[in-house]
Amino acid sequence: MAGLNILYVEDDARAARQVRDLAAKGGDVVQWADNGTDGLKRAGAEPFDVIILDRMLPDLDGLTILARLRESGIDTPVLMLSALGRTSDRAEGLDGGADDYLAKPFESEELLARLRALHRRASGRAHSAVILYGAFECHVKARTAFRANRHLSLSPREFELFRYFMENAGEVLTREMLLRDVWKMNFDPQTNVVDVNIGRLRRKLEEGFDSPALETIWGAGYRLLEGR
Repeated sequence: MAGLNILYVEDDARAARQVRDLAAKGGDVVQWADNGTDGLKRAGAEPFDVIILDRMLPDLDGLTILARLRESGIDTPVLMLSALGRTSDRAEGLDGGADDYLAKPFESEELLARLRALHRRASGRAHSAVILYGAFECHVKARTAFRANRHLSLSPREFELFRYFMENAGEVLTREMLLRDVWKMNFDPQTNVVDVNIGRLRRKLEEGFDSPALETIWGAGYRLLEGR
């Protein structure tokens, strides 16, 4: 995948450097704006793959910037970062037009995964009729799944989970991401619903095969392997 062109609107120079250095490791380029006014100008001056927008800025708050972006017809995916991580804060950001919302402090793997997921959804690749990854096939419209040409019998929820892993193949997916995008929850219900369903899906993906299909990244989340 080619590197992303990212606009990061953040008044904290240290945080901006950390994000820039992190993104550079994956071949991405981060352009930094240290205030909302400059961020708005840059967003309108050239196309970006994704915008990272800090919610709390000295001149314009992130929600105001986001509203102006959308009003001006700029539909670039926006990932909002904020120290305000309550459910109500997240809901306000998402309702305000953000495509994703990540509370500070954040894990580097999660930030990268979310940026790439936003870009894939925006580019339309996530909505292909057939998604291929390693030995796996996901036929979206037919709602069927295969590994090494062998049909996998999945329940509706298991298929949605498998499809989400395929749309984000090779990326680490957190519990929060799975709850939000598969279960449509913007909060953690404090149950083991994710773990239970991951366990069921793993058994079905791996039954009859020697190599693993799902990897648990302790403290971070889960990742789909190629299954070859």
